[in-house]
Amino acid sequence: MNLSKKMKIAFTFLTMLFMATVYGQSKNFTVTLDAGHGGKDEGAKYFGNKEKNLTLAVALKVGKILEKNSNINLVYTRKTDEFIELRKRAKIANHANSNLFISIHCNANKNLTGNGSETYVMGMSRANMNLEVSKTENSVIFLEDNYQKSYKGFDPNKPETLIGLQILQESNLTSSIDLAKKIQNNFSNSNAIKSRGIKQEPLWVLDATTMPGVLIEIGFISNKNDVSVLESEKGQNDIASAIAKAIISYKKENF
Repeated sequence: MNLSKKMKIAFTFLTMLFMATVYGQSKNFTVTLDAGHGGKDEGAKYFGNKEKNLTLAVALKVGKILEKNSNINLVYTRKTDEFIELRKRAKIANHANSNLFISIHCNANKNLTGNGSETYVMGMSRANMNLEVSKTENSVIFLEDNYQKSYKGFDPNKPETLIGLQILQESNLTSSIDLAKKIQNNFSNSNAIKSRGIKQEPLWVLDATTMPGVLIEIGFISNKNDVSVLESEKGQNDIASAIAKAIISYKKENF
């Protein structure tokens, strides 16, 4: 197969994927909210607080704000104090064909002076892992009737298909950074939690999802000033508002 034909297949795949994602969800924008930890996984524990409780409280408050938008669908990895495996969290978002994946956590450090919020995007060192996940998720087309006709020769195992997947992956990272900037800018403009900026790390739960996503450290549970905000109703509402407003702004600009 010559290069021109390979590029044509890659372009066809990207066009189909774009139409399925944008046109198919033009009325409903889906966001998966992931409250970190839960159940037997308590997360960090300081000053009588457990990370799993704070992340759930904020995630539910983000959802409550977003629920006011009738054209936003919400998916939760958990809404109660239950243990959810990391791989299941990613699968929930992938199977829902979400437009965004938002994972909420609390930071912690033995040095109790550390404070502020950070938003993480996928680390480039694990880029190939995300690509493999995309290939695996796409392989389900072989179970469909007449897949050769429906997908016009698209094969997730062929090298030319990787061209399309790599372009998609780079686009997801760019979108994730855009959302992360909005979140941290909102923190900077609020009195809730100071912003420590955007960072890139090889976090599995972000690598395993096939859509733009971020992991937000909403503050240091190990810092007395931060935890006073994190455990208060007002503080949680302010943090949730900063996150929800960023999601709504992202949606308006991109969909």
